[in-house]
Order: sequence, then C-alpha cells, then structure tokens
Amino acid sequence: MDLTEHYNKLYRDSIAKIAEGNYETDHLIDSETDQRFGITLVIRPDMATNHNIQQFLIEAKAIEPDQYYYQNADIHITLMSIISCYEGFDLKDIHVQDYIDLINKVLSRHKSFKIQFKGLTASPSCILIQGFLTDTLNEIRDDLRKTFKNSDLQQSIDKRYAIQTAHSTVIRFRSALENKDTLIKLVEKYRDFDFGTFEVKQVELVYNDWYQRERFVKKLHTFSLAFD
Repeated sequence: MDLTEHYNKLYRDSIAKIAEGNYETDHLIDSETDQRFGITLVIRPDMATNHNIQQFLIEAKAIEPDQYYYQNADIHITLMSIISCYEGFDLKDIHVQDYIDLINKVLSRHKSFKIQFKGLTASPSCILIQGFLTDTLNEIRDDLRKTFKNSDLQQSIDKRYAIQTAHSTVIRFRSALENKDTLIKLVEKYRDFDFGTFEVKQVELVYNDWYQRERFVKKLHTFSLAFD
C-alpha cells in the first residue's frame, strides 16, 4: 500500500463530503451505557508528539468547541484489534493470560521501530493524524495474524478490515459543525505538519470501549520490544 496516496484519497473524498455537509455524527460517544467492548494492542505516542497534537486540538476547539477531542491518555495507534468491540463482551469470557503468552511469543521476535506522525487526513466522521510506519509494524501484524490463526483463542482479527496504516483519530464529530469552513481551513493548515517521530519501545494490550476512553480502558499487559 502507498500510504501517502491512501491518506490523500481519504482526505480528498472526506473533506469534500464535510464541505457539502455530508459528514457523520456519532451520538454514542457520550453514552455511559455503551456496552461495546473488546481487546486491542495499542501504541502510544511520546509526550513531545502528543504536545504537538494538543496544540492543533486547542485551535480546533476554538472553532468547534462542541466536538469530541482526544486527550493525551486516549491518543493511540491500533497495532491490532484482537477482539473487535461488540455488545456484551466481558473479560471473564476469555483467559487473559493465554493472550498475553501468545502475544509475548510474537513480539519477542521483533525489535522496536519508529513511527512518524506527519499531516492530517479525514474520514466523514473524524479528523486523523497520518502515521507513517516502517516495515517492522506490518511484519508484526502479519506474525500476529498467522499465530492467532493457528491458535484456538477467540479473535476477530481482520474481520472488519485488514489494518495497514498507523493513523490516530484525534477529533470525532458528535454534533452539527457550526463553522465547518473554518475548521477545514485549519485542517488544511496542518495538512503536512510534522507532529513528531517516536520510537515504539512498548506495546499495550488493553480491554477497551469503542473509543478507547481512559475511564473505560483497562490495561492488561505492557510488552517491551528489544531495541539496539
């Protein structure tokens, strides 16, 4: 996959929809009773990168204060959705240690790697940071796919789509955009902004809701990657 072209196409298509008013709002994001849960392997950006992201979000909040903005604790890259969120999933349905052991076996074969957060793209329902990855990340994903496929553990890897990017959602639309043209101009301003490059030395396995909100996320294990 050519990531630059993928992000560019997503941007062109989505910004056109947003400009026309054909964007999507999510009315479940403020729900305290949303019961969609799953388990996910996530990557967290470093503090310097998160700081740069928050500077952009401060400007966006001034334009569209009623939208949903990710705080630092919630910003993440999905390395792999092991069990995609679904209504009623509970940790007692699985034996967590089995998942930890299997993932640890996979990750022990791989070293740390870098991700660059550069520029913004969009979907009809949100604004995303563009992540650019090394081959190592997709090698880890392929290794996880193969290893889980050969196990008896409950999983839903690639059931929704085969993840190949390293983006991070930072704004979700939860109500009508009051100043969409001004917001689009701001997104254009940050279209190629370099938010930072960070080395991925750790990966978290979490029990999470659909939006990875900190108050619902339970960290199950932190895996360390070997580095030179």
